[in-house]
Amino acid sequence: MKKVLITGIDSFTGVHLSKYLSSCGYDIYGTSLFKSEEKLYKCDITKKQDIINVLEDIKPEYLIHLSGISFTAHGEMQDFYRVNTIGTTNILDAFIELKLKPKKLILASSATIYGNQGLEVLDESLCPKPANHYGASKYAMESLATGYFDKLPIIITRPFNYTGVGQSDNFLIPKIVKHFREKQEVIELGNLNVMREFNDVQFVCEVYKRLLECDSSAEVVNIASNRGVKLLDVIDSMNKIAGYEIEVRVNPAFVRKDEIKSLTGSTKKLFNIINTVEQCTFEDTLRNMLK
Repeated sequence: MKKVLITGIDSFTGVHLSKYLSSCGYDIYGTSLFKSEEKLYKCDITKKQDIINVLEDIKPEYLIHLSGISFTAHGEMQDFYRVNTIGTTNILDAFIELKLKPKKLILASSATIYGNQGLEVLDESLCPKPANHYGASKYAMESLATGYFDKLPIIITRPFNYTGVGQSDNFLIPKIVKHFREKQEVIELGNLNVMREFNDVQFVCEVYKRLLECDSSAEVVNIASNRGVKLLDVIDSMNKIAGYEIEVRVNPAFVRKDEIKSLTGSTKKLFNIINTVEQCTFEDTLRNMLK
């Protein structure tokens, strides 16, 4: 069995990805900031010695690096860079110091690095213009990680929005679904005139699996479907699925001045590397989350 180390394995993505890869025959190990148990190592990626201890014990053939701060409204801006940027370079340096020879390292960046480009479809050739500290920390990570392309077999991914069962209510789609599950009559949202990809987490899991198995490295690639969904269309879909209409109110406190209006990604490069990946409809994702 091929050993895969997933950092942040107890995250929303990590939980789904570990189950999926395990079902495909991979031997899964993980890191967590909070707990340790069989095949799960307590590890703070801001401390390189923590990482070295984990790598020495596991000697993974593959790494999928998910650890990081992904909630853009996180209060301490320094944490984004300490964890997302420096934490990632700590991992890469640890692999090199231990002289490990992994077959593939996948580093999760984010589509928010693109910022407002004024384009409907964003591809990897665009110059990033991050509009918040989360995006800036991920872009800084990318910039530093490319310096390791000649030393380690790295693929950097830029996931566009995705969702599914188990995602925190801090995120938009779970928040909306929760309001309908609780039969609430009113929901307060921020910018309504935005379009996003809302891919299913199982689609993302299949993409990561194929990237692990592909021959490519030294690449930066979107995890995208180019399937844009307007926020008000999400509400309309939930109205139909739940069988009642919720009242939507705009709360000025939720309106971000640096909000990215449209964020959908080109799939050309991704599907050239791993072939086309299909996914369920967005309505099916919503139904599964509502159960």
